[in-house]
Amino acid sequence: MGWFNRLKDGITTKTKSKREAPDGLWHKCKGKGCGKTNTLKELEENYYKCPHCDYHTRIGSYDYFDLLFDGKYEIMFDNIQSKDILGFEDLKTYEDRLKSAYAKTDLPDAISVASGKINKKPIVIAAMDFTFIGGSMGSVVGEKISRAIDAAIKIKSPFMIISKSGGARMMESAFSLMQMAKTSTKLAQLSRKKLPYFSFMTDPTTGGVTASYAMLGDINFAEPKALIGFAGPRVIKETIKRDLPEGFQTSEFLLDHGFLDFIVNRADLKDKIGDLLDLFSSSNK
Repeated sequence: MGWFNRLKDGITTKTKSKREAPDGLWHKCKGKGCGKTNTLKELEENYYKCPHCDYHTRIGSYDYFDLLFDGKYEIMFDNIQSKDILGFEDLKTYEDRLKSAYAKTDLPDAISVASGKINKKPIVIAAMDFTFIGGSMGSVVGEKISRAIDAAIKIKSPFMIISKSGGARMMESAFSLMQMAKTSTKLAQLSRKKLPYFSFMTDPTTGGVTASYAMLGDINFAEPKALIGFAGPRVIKETIKRDLPEGFQTSEFLLDHGFLDFIVNRADLKDKIGDLLDLFSSSNK
């Protein structure tokens, strides 16, 4: 565990570069039809959104923690790491993939857990990182979510998951798929304690993650234009041999079809979660 402080003049941490946000001085927007170039400073000051088209650039778990918590927060369960228990080997061994991911991201796995306060109210947040093997859900992801739920129950706080994943981690086979049932069972325990679970989906949220904890929130919400679904649009189109509706599997499409409660701009995210915490704390009195 470690403590991180957010100060007005910047963020002081002992981590190296635990973020998915772009490096360098310039960033070219990947938003559809935009492609404009902004300085990294402009991007940071605008919550890592394009100042021209409002496209939400992918950011990492620590970026969300810095954005949401009231200054100080506690990182939890960072000592848990994945192991190649199946001896998986394809073009590259699983051990090699893990070593590469550790070196690239300086993260222990595809999810990080932190405990702190938002608008002076306690909350436990588990946030996924797409840069770590595509944010894939393996045994460690399931275990850290389970322990995070236990921590939320212990301090009687709401729990939130920020999903960003390509789905189950194929290198762990059935052990990865088992995490769907494991996390769903733990969320049922949280529900029995009458503690709220907020599921926040970002781009992309797909596969087994969508088929389990991402869609089980008491409140399900997402960032604008996030890809959310089980199988990807290309796979579906090739299977059914038909063109898909405009904007298929975007957060806007899911909102229109009743799968989301609302969509929130990143600039409004902390205030929106603060409102949810106020709402649920009032309802539990």
